[in-house]
Amino acid sequence: MNQREVSELRRRWRPEKSAAGRIYGCFVNSGRQIVSDLEESLGLMTQEEAETYLELLKKTLSGTLGKNLIDIVFSTRQVADSEEHRLLSDLRSSGLKDRQIRNAFYQKVIDSLDMNGENYLILMACDAYDIPHRSKDDELQPDASDEVFTYFLCCVCPVKAGRAALGYFPGDNEFHYTAGQVVSPPELGFLFPAFDNRSANIYNALFYSRKPDELHQEFIDAVFHTEPPMSSGEQREAFQEALSQALEEVCSVDVARTVHERLAERIVRHKETRDPEPLAVTAGDIGTILQDCGVSEERVDAFRENYDEKFGENTALSPANLIDAGKFQLRTSLATVSVDPECSYLVETRVIDGRKYILIPAEEDMEINGLPVRFAAEQEQ
Repeated sequence: MNQREVSELRRRWRPEKSAAGRIYGCFVNSGRQIVSDLEESLGLMTQEEAETYLELLKKTLSGTLGKNLIDIVFSTRQVADSEEHRLLSDLRSSGLKDRQIRNAFYQKVIDSLDMNGENYLILMACDAYDIPHRSKDDELQPDASDEVFTYFLCCVCPVKAGRAALGYFPGDNEFHYTAGQVVSPPELGFLFPAFDNRSANIYNALFYSRKPDELHQEFIDAVFHTEPPMSSGEQREAFQEALSQALEEVCSVDVARTVHERLAERIVRHKETRDPEPLAVTAGDIGTILQDCGVSEERVDAFRENYDEKFGENTALSPANLIDAGKFQLRTSLATVSVDPECSYLVETRVIDGRKYILIPAEEDMEINGLPVRFAAEQEQ
């Protein structure tokens, strides 16, 4: 799925769009027991309640593709005949209305999911989207539809004790000091099936994780039974390892800076063009950057081999997972220095009297812990 397709579905999850008629789910306590079952009509709720439920589910379609939103790919064998795909397909085809199928899914989630002893709420809703035709000038035409896209969203929301306060209870006509249970934004969730090329793709699901570095792989393994994807943090660590192992002593500040700058430039250009397709780079793209830095062909080939070994041959990755475009940081055993990425070209490394130094011009005002200071040379003058 690309960003435009994700955004198109996100717009469905508003009360005026009536994306779903009913909300399903269950409240699970810290002992992994179902405390209550949820099956309610959005039409019978207050506007505030309906908006809250829809907002929680819509959160499953938020974040960055390749970072918070991860493609889950099923094999042909799984789609043809597998317990995990059959369960998801049954949930979809029944519109989530079959209680027995829902309970089977709930139990699979409860048995696998590790929420660190927290209570949580599983929420689900199904939508049938009459896909409007998109004209050549990129306008949606609601009256011209070729397909109805039936899908469902599922999210898992931590439920935490709220702040204790004195509250009024109309039924008792009394005030009581109590702390309620508050539903937090989703920790994880997914969309099934995927909405690729504005059509249903039963070979894919779109998985959401609030924390890109914590994908809840136990949930992915149980519900999708697929190889867990690498988190953004794991991708960055593997990328840095592939570079350092291949370049060794030629992995200089200049090389690291150039790789960072080139990837950051791609991220900025992609954002400016508003291209809905996810930005991605390959081992060949990084190899070209290294060649421009004067790295030998032998070292570049070694990097490509390391890259293919860690990520798979011809794998494309999001540059945003490989670098932090807003940070340029140098770290030694004694100090950490952060520089504005736009000024990284000012950083130099030198060996003076046999000692290694990092040099950064300090022509502007300087502060230490917020205190304005001057150089000793200025004081002497």
